[in-house]
Amino acid sequence: MLRDLLTLLTEAMSRVSMTEGLADTVYMVSASSFIALAAGLPLGVVLSVTAEGGILRNKPLNSVLSCAVNIGRSVPFVILMIALIPITRKIVGTSIGVSAAIVPLSAAAVPFIGRVVESSLREVDPGVIEAAQSMGATPFEIIRKVLLPEGLPGIIAGFTLTVINLVGYSAMAGIIGGGGLGVIAVRYGYQRFMPDVMAVTVVILVVMVQLVQIAGDKLASLARHDRKN
Repeated sequence: MLRDLLTLLTEAMSRVSMTEGLADTVYMVSASSFIALAAGLPLGVVLSVTAEGGILRNKPLNSVLSCAVNIGRSVPFVILMIALIPITRKIVGTSIGVSAAIVPLSAAAVPFIGRVVESSLREVDPGVIEAAQSMGATPFEIIRKVLLPEGLPGIIAGFTLTVINLVGYSAMAGIIGGGGLGVIAVRYGYQRFMPDVMAVTVVILVVMVQLVQIAGDKLASLARHDRKN
């Protein structure tokens, strides 16, 4: 069974530029994950601290941000890709290709990471926060030294799920010429009736998801261990 699978992989990769497609997918997922984390982390922090009972309660700001996040999460990715074509063209200069796909991928991931961070910070023991406040810690110090360290395992676990979603989204981006494994699956596996190419693409995506999940679980476990110590 394993030998047949390896033979199928070898034959399919020799027929199409599977290696290049894999590299493009890794680039898209990595870049969009970094951008989404850079934007989603502060968004989640603001959502948490400005909520009811937060250390910087601000109901109007929280309501606006929460509404924006809910809207962003409710738009299907395929529709989001099409809707962002004008913006993508202004940012990247084109709406087709690997770099262009990073824009909708990042936009789709930011709201999810924002909610993940918010949920993780809300699970922090209020007693720990109150203890920090009683010692005269400023809100910024509480965020940096209490909320983020205590919520880190949950943030890592949620970020892992977001990256896995981005792997699937990157394949969907191939529908509109986003590049990567998705375009190979559509161009060769579907349009040219090459089921072996389609099968290999699925196998590679499954392996990618498994590797991301294993790495995320390991990092989350290390974060929990460090927090206990």
